[in-house]
Amino acid sequence: MVPALPAIRCRQIDTSDVAGVAELLGRGFPNRNRQFWTRALDLLSQRQSPDGLPKYGYLLEIDGEPVGAILMICSTMPAGALPRCNLSSWYVEPAYRAYAPLLVSHALRHKDVTYLNVSAAPHTWPIIEAQGFSRYSDGLFVCLPALNRPHFGMRIVKAGQHTDAAVEPFEDEILRQHAAHGCISLWCVSGGQAHPFVFRPRLVRGFIPCAQLIYCRDVADFTHFAGPLGRYLAWRGHPIVIVDANGPIPGLIGTFRRGSKPKYFKGPQRPRLGDLAYTEYAILGV
Repeated sequence: MVPALPAIRCRQIDTSDVAGVAELLGRGFPNRNRQFWTRALDLLSQRQSPDGLPKYGYLLEIDGEPVGAILMICSTMPAGALPRCNLSSWYVEPAYRAYAPLLVSHALRHKDVTYLNVSAAPHTWPIIEAQGFSRYSDGLFVCLPALNRPHFGMRIVKAGQHTDAAVEPFEDEILRQHAAHGCISLWCVSGGQAHPFVFRPRLVRGFIPCAQLIYCRDVADFTHFAGPLGRYLAWRGHPIVIVDANGPIPGLIGTFRRGSKPKYFKGPQRPRLGDLAYTEYAILGV
């Protein structure tokens, strides 16, 4: 007799799948336990996804059993910008890797969306490039901004505190929400203007403290305020700042590491450097 073909299904993850997906991802990423993934999925459950986009991502089932998953952090962007989806934590059980393209095709089928892959492992670069992704950041600039000159007449204000300057509502929301996720959210107030910055505390190689630039209007703004921001962060235990870049950044003291943590996108709107808002780095702390 001809063996029966497996029943293959790919669908959006819903609340009832959370426990199974956490267990599945725990097997796929042994450096993070099931509790990490349970917390990650709980954080995604609290977010409001744009209409028509998934809250968690997609699940691959074979004969009713979950064998693969891909998480998606979908966000509404400011007026004039398309929704953005950060593809994160893609895993399919080894015995079913032949069905992995089906999972990815479901994740990428939404129209008028900009997709990000900001943590692709080196062995997956050819695969995601074959899926139509392009690099928009070729490496990291590692700097010591505290060594930059002072910037007199400006002050640093934490998110949620009074700035004495008008702020953009969308940026105010970015700073407040990212502060709630454990980021350092600040306004640099100068000349009656408030300039937003978000940093994620991190440990490089597991023990070197640093801060990752998550959001600013323009990397040139970070360069301009590097001195006071660097000293603010250094006093709080984060003397090193890492910034997505495509080469050395003029005006900053540091080194460019080409090929380190490149960032990819697919879609009609190329992301800009200095904007990792609502990505896995900021929301999940990966």
